[in-house]
Amino acid sequence: MIKNYWNKGSKQKKRVIIFSIIIIALLFFLRDDYQPALLFFRKFIFIILLCFTVLYFGLRKFRKTPSTGSRIGILFLLALFFGAIYYVGFQSKMYNYMQTYNVFNDLNRIEIVELPLTQNERIQPLRNIFSMANESVGETKDVSLPHLVRVDDSNQWTMAIQPTEKYYWQGLKDNTEEVFSVSSTTPFPRFSSENRIPVTFSIGESLKFSRNTYNAVVQRFNPWMLFNYEPSDTFYMKNDQGAWVQVVSLIKWKGFFFPYPTFGGVMVVDNGEHSWKDYLERITIGKGTYISPEEMKNYKYLTKQNTLSEKVSRLQAESLKFLAGFSDPLPWNMKSAVKIPVAPKDQNEQPYVTDFDFSDTNVGAFNGLYHWFGLEPVGEERTSLSFSVFIPADGTNKFYYYDHASKKQGYAGVSAMPLKVKESKKEYDWNANSPVEFRPYIKNIAGRKRMFFLGTISTISTNNPNQFDGSATPDLALVDSEYRDVVWINAKKPSTWNEEVYKQLNEAWRTSEGENIYFEKELTVLEKNQAILDSIQLISKKEKNLKEIQRLQKQIDSIRINQ
Repeated sequence: MIKNYWNKGSKQKKRVIIFSIIIIALLFFLRDDYQPALLFFRKFIFIILLCFTVLYFGLRKFRKTPSTGSRIGILFLLALFFGAIYYVGFQSKMYNYMQTYNVFNDLNRIEIVELPLTQNERIQPLRNIFSMANESVGETKDVSLPHLVRVDDSNQWTMAIQPTEKYYWQGLKDNTEEVFSVSSTTPFPRFSSENRIPVTFSIGESLKFSRNTYNAVVQRFNPWMLFNYEPSDTFYMKNDQGAWVQVVSLIKWKGFFFPYPTFGGVMVVDNGEHSWKDYLERITIGKGTYISPEEMKNYKYLTKQNTLSEKVSRLQAESLKFLAGFSDPLPWNMKSAVKIPVAPKDQNEQPYVTDFDFSDTNVGAFNGLYHWFGLEPVGEERTSLSFSVFIPADGTNKFYYYDHASKKQGYAGVSAMPLKVKESKKEYDWNANSPVEFRPYIKNIAGRKRMFFLGTISTISTNNPNQFDGSATPDLALVDSEYRDVVWINAKKPSTWNEEVYKQLNEAWRTSEGENIYFEKELTVLEKNQAILDSIQLISKKEKNLKEIQRLQKQIDSIRINQ
């Protein structure tokens, strides 16, 4: 048809050329708009090709069949086929089942025989930090979702202060001009000037059109990446030169039969103000520097860092249900099938980004940030801890897991923690308050490693379940996952937590375990010096008393002689 139109004359040829140029320009400049469609085709490529093949041959057979009854039969079989594809593949979640199995086969699984210790415990849960940050900005500003990252060798909650999505005009003309960087280990997170970093980004998560982070990153993709990659979480951190950057985690889709997501590296966007040069760059070649997973080791600020998409780590953790075989998660087996517990009331879901120390585990894992999952049996009434999963937060191709179930430890899981905390403080108004985000707390206490869950008590708004109380001194509870006892600890004094735990539980531990290494508080330098001084004073006092006794004894002896 186009050829016939082309041959009609020069006027038609000009129209075809102009129309072709417009189509090519739209395909080039609007690739961020149609990229989700390309990605959809990539995710379901096998199913789409199978359906089109069956439909093609079915309709071909339909056209060649003269009999009405046969034609109805062909249409019935086609409808039956597509109905079966929908029910088995999507309604029964078999497609997701096969996708998760592919993830399991792709994992570099390493079973550890000893739990790592936790370090640099974060006091506040994510939702509290998010609420407090929103309390510190004005009407025309929004705060991006906080992420726990390493900044200057300490763990910080970082988030962008960006133009609000409520007012359209701000998203068109304003920059992202500040970043919150708040310590995760303090009970007093401050959102004042020293933690409010002035840094300008011309693109942001809440900005519009080419200034949106998602759009700008997609524009940077080459044709191959348009079909295979998608942007995910956005992190804010310092690079090796000390400059603040946006680090966008990328998801790469692998495989032909039931494609599955993996870590695809990061796109690093430097800070800078909006300008015409910047605008032309965004709409033509996009923004950012792509760093593949293999190249990330060359950048110190990206190693032992939190850059892994939680969408990827959740599917990796969930795939551990295939540990006993392909058919084990099916309804007639389920001997070792596990699930990720669902967090209630819009709380922060697993994974919980936690700082672990693997020094004494002898598996060669680095000390730093990991995505932690506490997997439990699939039944709703089952709340035991089956597996602890540790996925390196920097996307390193490792997957560490500890099998609690096979060791018959009988630990209680995350789902069991809220009721235990509520039962221990019946005087609380649990309609307004809720224990949230039970992250692991693993320490050497009384002669062995013990696993606890650290939970925070938050007040959740009845009108807005996403609004959490942002108290600077929250109530904290440690729950012994083995003994099920709840220890209420002082958020202001993390150094005393182990001693408080020991004081409450040492009798139970001694009764159950027999010999017990008693908790001994390490003396400070001042305390040691004071003890030495007290000893010297005691010795001096004894010497003075001895001399006085000897003097009196001499007087007594003299009196006796004179008598």
